[in-house]
Amino acid sequence: MAPLMAKQHYIKPTSQKFFSFVLLILSFLLTLALISFFISSFLFVNLTRTMCTPVNFTKPSCTGRYIYVQKLPERFNLGLVRECYNLSCWSDMCPLVDNYGFGQLLTDNSGTLVPAGVWYGSDQFTLEIIFHNRMMRYDCLTDNPAEATAIYLPYYAALDIGRHLWNQTIEVRDDLMNEMLQWLRSSPVWAVRGGRDHFTVVGRPTWDMQRKKDHDSYWGGKFMRVPETKNMTVLIVEACIPEYMSNTTHSNEIGIPFPTYFHPSKMSDIIAWQEKIRHITRPHLFSFTGARRKNHTASAIRDQVIEQCLESAPRCKLFECGIYGGKCRSPVSVMTLFQNSIFCMQPRGDSYTRRSTFDSMLAGCIPVFFHHNSAHEQYKWHLPRDHTKYSVYIPEDAVRNGTVKIEDVLLAYSAEQIENMRGEIINMIPKLVYNDPRYKVEGIRDAFDVSVDSVIDRIRWIRDESGW
Repeated sequence: MAPLMAKQHYIKPTSQKFFSFVLLILSFLLTLALISFFISSFLFVNLTRTMCTPVNFTKPSCTGRYIYVQKLPERFNLGLVRECYNLSCWSDMCPLVDNYGFGQLLTDNSGTLVPAGVWYGSDQFTLEIIFHNRMMRYDCLTDNPAEATAIYLPYYAALDIGRHLWNQTIEVRDDLMNEMLQWLRSSPVWAVRGGRDHFTVVGRPTWDMQRKKDHDSYWGGKFMRVPETKNMTVLIVEACIPEYMSNTTHSNEIGIPFPTYFHPSKMSDIIAWQEKIRHITRPHLFSFTGARRKNHTASAIRDQVIEQCLESAPRCKLFECGIYGGKCRSPVSVMTLFQNSIFCMQPRGDSYTRRSTFDSMLAGCIPVFFHHNSAHEQYKWHLPRDHTKYSVYIPEDAVRNGTVKIEDVLLAYSAEQIENMRGEIINMIPKLVYNDPRYKVEGIRDAFDVSVDSVIDRIRWIRDESGW
């Protein structure tokens, strides 16, 4: 008689066939899972490199500087990043939102970008992710909203509307925004001040969220026009600046810098870069990188800048971007051009401002503006009030009607004036860039620090004026 254990493990022939079939199915499912895993590795961003976790750095005195972060459901921020393949109908955004919103680490064998390891292919529209990550490492976060001077709302409004800008159905464009606003109105933290102590960050120009009417033919979303947003302070890459407004504390939109390619992790990174561009030889008097505009209010000034640059060659170097960008999509090529130029033209394009303004100043190139709303009226927290210290201003009308030649204006600047302006710009660089959130860069206030300190001051001013 066979032992009991042997009898228990005996499998009949029919059972063997069934068991083999089950193994085959399981093997098939396992293969599908592995294929799915490898595909997702390419299609989805690595979320461990998307959001920082809070960390306790050595804290300074936080009295009056505490910030509370609203506990938004992830579908309003990180959920959008998870579905990065849906963020744009024109390009794959997944590589661009990786590395805490900085994009892919750049490699450069030409010596243009120094030091290595701190340059990324940052997209102009990922500021919401970058700022959120820096906020998660802010020195004075609190879990007690009653202790906070300011409340940060981490809603990725620009990434949200960016998915649907070309969708003709306004219900689709407004869907997630309306969900977020409903959640916000039900928040006890919001109810205390009605949002007057709240601030948020928007990574697209205001015009993409200033839809005037709820009609399918009108462009963009309406986040900037809803009552809830008007109660908050909005830090945005391009603000709506009324023509005759002299004090930005009377507006709830405040311009802050676009992301650049440079994200230092320590003081020596900044010093090394500043020293490089301080002493570099610049063979071009001026340059322009950009494309012409058709059927657009900016087309005339763009066309004039390009034509005058071509006429002034070789004193002027032109990177005329085609439909696919060409050299304009190469960070190394763009930064090389800016490093080789004394002045960099910054005419308005689809909107008043340009990310190129900050890339060019990062390279020590003196920006030339043709409209005050392109920088002087936008970035008052980050740029000197006296714009002549760091930039040249030539009125658009003077260029369009041919009464002013750009080359003549720039040739009138002396070597000493140019050196002083460049020195001002190089000294400004730390507060024009966003540091790597994984590191505490001692002794340096970056664009985030300047923005946060200023927004706290602004909310204190609102509190004092309102008599909270």
